[in-house]
Amino acid sequence: MFTGIIETLGVVTNVVKEQENVHLTIKSTITNELKIDQSVAHNGVCLTVVAINNDEYTVTAIKETLDKTNIGKLKNANIVNLERAMKLGDRLDGHIVQGHVDETGTCKNIEDKNGSTVYTFEYNSDKNNNITIEKGSITVNGVSLTVVNSKKHEFSVAIIPYTKEHTTFKTLQVNDTVNLEFDVIGKYVARLNGFNN
Repeated sequence: MFTGIIETLGVVTNVVKEQENVHLTIKSTITNELKIDQSVAHNGVCLTVVAINNDEYTVTAIKETLDKTNIGKLKNANIVNLERAMKLGDRLDGHIVQGHVDETGTCKNIEDKNGSTVYTFEYNSDKNNNITIEKGSITVNGVSLTVVNSKKHEFSVAIIPYTKEHTTFKTLQVNDTVNLEFDVIGKYVARLNGFNN
């Protein structure tokens, strides 16, 4: 379980394909605090640490993960948002995030406002019946955000300068693919109301 509050950024230092899996090696300031078998969210995707070497660690993404997220698009020198699993009893500063990406979306527009940046994303709601609601929660590349301008196939989020500087939003461009995890409570409500099959 995660909160969507990014702890730090990591840098991809090695990508190795092995059959249908991909092993990603990440350099990070939190590596010395990690241990083998620990869960870490990478752009919102929960992956297990399988090796540690000095300030780098390795995680493995299986085909299912590669098919449903943007993890398979990562290359050397790309930066990723990192968050370790929350501790029981900690404050929930973001919202309840599982680290299970529902689908990917595409950045359609980036607009600088007075003191913030508004990002608009498009997703395939017909495919997965995912929904957003105005002022509801959404996770974009692992970052807990509040939805503005909610529509059937798209939504926007307004990012403060601190969040932009300390997450991968600082490198995000129009047409980039992002990982989306919709609000878990909203998904249960939608299922109970017959919105999802």
